Amino acid sequence: MKFNAAIDVMPLDNLLDPQGKAVKHTLQNLKFNNVSNVRIGKHINVEIEAKSEEEAKKAVEQICQKVLANPIMETFRIVLEKV
Repeated sequence: MKFNAAIDVMPLDNLLDPQGKAVKHTLQNLKFNNVSNVRIGKHINVEIEAKSEEEAKKAVEQICQKVLANPIMETFRIVLEKV
């Protein structure tokens, strides 16, 4: 079976996000004063073959842990869909 994994990698909440801070500052300069916080992350799509959804999720979690996210500074969220 083929699955599509949508992965969001974000900086941990307690870490400074300089890109998010810069975007927030720019938005406030453009008079978007109702914006109170901006966090910048990555969105990755991975297509993967697996025998089951559980196997696909385990494989994608390993991919995130070993390649896509730095566990010291980032967290990730996976949404898996059968193709």
